[in-house]
Amino acid sequence: MADSSPRIDRRTALRATGGLVGTGALPALAGCLGGEGDDGDGEDGDDPPPDDGADVDYAVETVAEGFENPWGIAFLPGDGRLLVTERPGRLSLVDPADGTVEEVAGAPEVFAEGQGGLLDVAVHPDYPDDGRVYLTYSATRDGERGATTHVGAGRLPLDGDDGPALEGFEAIFAAEPFREGANHFGSRATFGPDGALFVSVGDRRDTNFGPDHVSQDRSTELGATLRLTPDGDAHPENPFSDDPDAADALYSYGHRNPQAMAVRSETGALWQCEHGEEDGDEINVVERGRDYGWPVASEACRYGTDEPFAPAHDEREGVTAPVHYWPCGSGGFPPSGAVFYDGDAFPEWRGDLLAGTLAAQYLGRFTVAGTGAEGASVTEREPLLADREWRMRAVAVEPATGHLYVAVDDGDAPIARIVPA
Repeated sequence: MADSSPRIDRRTALRATGGLVGTGALPALAGCLGGEGDDGDGEDGDDPPPDDGADVDYAVETVAEGFENPWGIAFLPGDGRLLVTERPGRLSLVDPADGTVEEVAGAPEVFAEGQGGLLDVAVHPDYPDDGRVYLTYSATRDGERGATTHVGAGRLPLDGDDGPALEGFEAIFAAEPFREGANHFGSRATFGPDGALFVSVGDRRDTNFGPDHVSQDRSTELGATLRLTPDGDAHPENPFSDDPDAADALYSYGHRNPQAMAVRSETGALWQCEHGEEDGDEINVVERGRDYGWPVASEACRYGTDEPFAPAHDEREGVTAPVHYWPCGSGGFPPSGAVFYDGDAFPEWRGDLLAGTLAAQYLGRFTVAGTGAEGASVTEREPLLADREWRMRAVAVEPATGHLYVAVDDGDAPIARIVPA
């Protein structure tokens, strides 16, 4: 959805009602409080599931500041320091203990226009034994017009005397086709339980809203979730690898602009949060080979109107509905960055999905039950950090402490830490 939403102040509504507990429980506010793919928030007026994490006290600390539109954050296993990307093209290493910031040399040149630039960062799951660090970013290609989402990797040794640097960094994948414009690059990267690298790619703001849209065209790698090997090749077990007319890297399609992605440790399932057109933001359980509907099925409005953009998912055959969504007229939840909480600092939140929102300016907390794209249910709870007026770009859990870290989307932004009060 758009980065601003004049219709509804979601934070005011949430404070007035004591938290977002679902459309069934609060019918008078259903328009502003989201919906669900399969009655996960109460059914026919039933009360929502109980929330053990409702009364957790926390404090907020500044870890470091002065970042220019930070986009991705990731901890280095066995080291404790935090990698931070900034959209204009800088990669930094932050020591959470004292806030020291060191620039990491060797980052790629990026197409830093519009929503493009240096985007996400992920660390190889066997780090430091395998010292590769992965970046997603938008870039052009010599001799061609336009840009696309790239994946690159380089090794980050930490025993050098000349400051941190990515060694041998190179692009290992570029989503086809390249397109002009500067919107909807995605892009999150995360490793699955089997070591495969998942990457979300936006639809590059294709406005050909019909069955020929790039998100519905399996020959492209746009508007899709890709599954790659750690070397950047298409995963050999991808669903369309035997289809000569489909892109080998494709894992799922029918996406608009997924900017949050996380693996649920209890099930190993891949989850995404995706921007709608106007409202219509979604939380999806992403499964192999599925079509998630964009733009032939959507819960969004047409920009500037209250008119549904397309038939709803449950009115369209052959598409997979979101497990949670913000319907047309709701004010939406434009998402960026997500993690399933698995730390020790906040045991009441263990297993919850934490997702940042941009225009609504808070950190969302969602309790999750059930499994699968059809069986999972989601309940949004009282927002975190709702008094900060921060656009939440990325979120991560510190392995050693279980503290939560958030990157704020601003031209002069902090990295903040949430700790028990």
